[in-house]
Amino acid sequence: MTTLPPATPAASARPADLQPPASGPFSVLVVEDQASVRAALVGELKHAGVFDVMEAASGDVALQLFKLRRPDLVLLDIRLSDHNDGYWVAQQMREAEPGGWTPIIFLSGLDSDLDVWRGIEAGGDDYLVKPVKPIVLVAKLRAMRRLLDMRRRLVTMSEELHLANQRLNEMVEVDPLTGLVNRRGFDRILHSEILAARRDGLPLTLMLCDLDHFKRFNDTVGHVQGDACLREVGRILKEVCVRPRDAAARYGGEEFALILPNTPRSGAMTFARALGSLMDRRAIAHPDSPLGASLTLSGGITTCVPDDSTSAEGMLMRADEALYAAKAQGRARFFSFEMQMDTIEQLRG
Repeated sequence: MTTLPPATPAASARPADLQPPASGPFSVLVVEDQASVRAALVGELKHAGVFDVMEAASGDVALQLFKLRRPDLVLLDIRLSDHNDGYWVAQQMREAEPGGWTPIIFLSGLDSDLDVWRGIEAGGDDYLVKPVKPIVLVAKLRAMRRLLDMRRRLVTMSEELHLANQRLNEMVEVDPLTGLVNRRGFDRILHSEILAARRDGLPLTLMLCDLDHFKRFNDTVGHVQGDACLREVGRILKEVCVRPRDAAARYGGEEFALILPNTPRSGAMTFARALGSLMDRRAIAHPDSPLGASLTLSGGITTCVPDDSTSAEGMLMRADEALYAAKAQGRARFFSFEMQMDTIEQLRG
C-alpha cells in the first residue's frame, strides 16, 4: 500500500481557519491495514481537532466498531489485506444502518473514473487519492461536519415538530368545558380499540351515558350552573377511568361515553354500579328532578369480542338502544344490551 510521504510546506500548512468547526461531538473510524499510513491519518485527524478516533486494520474489525460505536465519519481504504475489500465493507455498513446515514470517504492510490464510480455505487460519499494531503483532509472534515450538524438540526426540528403536532392533536381532541375527550377523539379511540381488541381477541365495552332530566336542571338553575354540573360529571368520569386505556368522552350535550378495553360483560356491570354509586356520593343537587334531590345518570352498555363484522357504528347503535331501555325502565340505571338486564335487576338477582 502507498504510504504518506513527508509533507511539503504547502501541504502541511494548517492555518486556524482550516480547523473543523467545534459544533458538537465528532468521531471518525479509520480503516487502513498499513499501520504507518493509519498512524499518519490518525495524527492528522487529532491535529485537526478530532479526538474521538477509532482504528481498524481489517474489514471485520471495522464492521464491529461501526455497529458498536456508530462513528460520524468513516475513512475507508479500498484495498485491505484481509479477504474483503473496502467496497464490500462499505456495503455492509450501509446495510447495518437502515434509515440512517454515516458519511464514508474512500481512500485509495487508484484514481481512475471506474474506481470512483465503484466507490460511489458501493455506498461511499467521497473519494480521496493517497497520499492524502492534510489540507484536503481537513477540508473534507469541515464539509462532513457541516452535513452532520445540519442532520442533527433536522432531527431536532423533526422531533420538536412531532411533539408540537402531538400537543395540537391533543388540544383538538379535548372538550374545552369538561376536559374529557371530545367527539372527534372518541371516534378515533373507539376505532383504534376495536382494531386492538380484534387483534388480541379481548372483550371491549362501550357505555353511553345521559344525565337524567338535565334540561329541567338548566331551566331551573341556569346554564352557568349547568356548565359547572357538566364539569363535575367530567371529573367523576375521569376518576372511574383508572386504567391507562380507559377513556371518558363528552359525546355531546349532556351525553357522555366510556370506552373500556379488556372489560367483559360482568366487569362492565360492576363498573356501571361503581359509577352510579360515585354519583350518589357526590350528590350533585338537582332542584327539579322527579327522581330525587340529586342528579342521576342513565347508561347503555354493549360488550363484544370484535370480529371482522364489528364496527364503531354497530357498537354505538347497540349502546344507544341499551340507553333507551335504561330510560324506559325508570332511569338512574345502566342496561346491558347483551345481558338484557339493568344494574338494579342484577343487584336484586
